[in-house]
Amino acid sequence: MSAKSHVAAIPAAASSDALARFEASFSYETDCWDVHDALTNGPQDFVLLDVRGTEKYAAGHVPGALDLAHRKIIGSKLAEFPADTLFVVYCAGPHCNGAARAAVRLAQLGRPVKLMPGGITGWVDEGFALSKPAFKGIESMPAEDQ
Repeated sequence: MSAKSHVAAIPAAASSDALARFEASFSYETDCWDVHDALTNGPQDFVLLDVRGTEKYAAGHVPGALDLAHRKIIGSKLAEFPADTLFVVYCAGPHCNGAARAAVRLAQLGRPVKLMPGGITGWVDEGFALSKPAFKGIESMPAEDQ
């Protein structure tokens, strides 16, 4: 009997279970390429949120993203968006859980949300440019719903 690698030591899930899990993941995530395609070619049927914070946003962000740090996601800052608006959130990259924190906050507020797991790191890895235009956020909106 030959020894198994650490990869094969735990058997893979049944194909039907794997299919269900991986198909479901598209309900929770989208990738940098699909976001770029929508921003470039349309339709852009979502609001892209950079949840890293204003200083990092100003240093470079995905074009078209709004600045709203995950800690500042509250109902009043989302009031201008219809209730069924899909939000796509990103942070620094795979080493950062800010996007997941933002997704939790949005889901708690009853808002549709997806992660862009690669974040800025994934965006740059794909060869896409960052933007540094004048401030474009919803940060200055009132914070009554804290």
